[in-house]
Amino acid sequence: MSGKPKEAISRVLDEVSKAVIGQDEVAHDLLAALVAGGHVLLQGVPGVAKTLMVKALARSVDLTFRRVQFTPDLMPSDVTGNVVLEERSELRFRPGPIFTNLFLADELNRTPPKTQAALLEAMEERQVSSEGASRPLPKPFMVIATQNPVEYEGTYPLPEAQLDRFLLQVNVGYPSAADERRILDMHNSGADPHDLESLGVRPVAGAGDIEAAAAEARQIVVSDEVIDYIQRLADATRTSPSTSLGVSPRGAAMLLTVAKASAWIDGREFVTPDDVKTLIKPAWRHRVMLRPEVEMEGGKADAVLEGIADRVAAPR
Repeated sequence: MSGKPKEAISRVLDEVSKAVIGQDEVAHDLLAALVAGGHVLLQGVPGVAKTLMVKALARSVDLTFRRVQFTPDLMPSDVTGNVVLEERSELRFRPGPIFTNLFLADELNRTPPKTQAALLEAMEERQVSSEGASRPLPKPFMVIATQNPVEYEGTYPLPEAQLDRFLLQVNVGYPSAADERRILDMHNSGADPHDLESLGVRPVAGAGDIEAAAAEARQIVVSDEVIDYIQRLADATRTSPSTSLGVSPRGAAMLLTVAKASAWIDGREFVTPDDVKTLIKPAWRHRVMLRPEVEMEGGKADAVLEGIADRVAAPR
């Protein structure tokens, strides 16, 4: 494991923490997904720094960043771009905001399915097709979407095909009492949390570092025992009496991929069973479907996954 990309990624986490207090685990998962080449769905109530964290990440890695507020009247072309008629009657494609490194889709479930679907090709194939031509997106490319778990009125639930495109669903909770006090002290001192430059957040890595980190993460060792463990966990989600839909083989592979990236960020050359246990909820909570009677009784995907992780024996 070479030092340069690892040191750069460690500095990124330090820079993000200058702007966002009390969300270190969320920042770690975001960075693991970026290294793994995946997309992230952030779920949390307003005001817990979801947007600020993405902005700080983009600035720290010196990547381009675009944010789109998804609304009921948003059209697919508002995201992907459209063909415009210019002088001399020439048609030219005008790229939409999706042509960026980090694309923040704010409140994705507030826009109709037709506009949600505009992201599918971009997320899966890293390209946008229009008027018979396919246009590649910048590298790296990552979609980070947010949705609010409280406000359900006027929302369009994300279909399974859309959810499956997200490597992780990360729940962003409230900070601890001590961290919230630090946030209040920051505001009381007159600091503007949205002025990243004044907070000292600076670029400490680049796209090349992400590419190098991804290459090294792919070399992280996963033993046969840990691979068997992931397969048994996946199978348990399909046979659980609480689920009507378990994790697909793609979902199992995604857990393996992000576990390697997470282990690399943590400075290890191999994946441990604890890596798998730590990531099972963010990697799979959006991939399992509970039976209606379980949901009616207040059951949650996280609780089902915790029970599965407790029942399936981990390798020693």
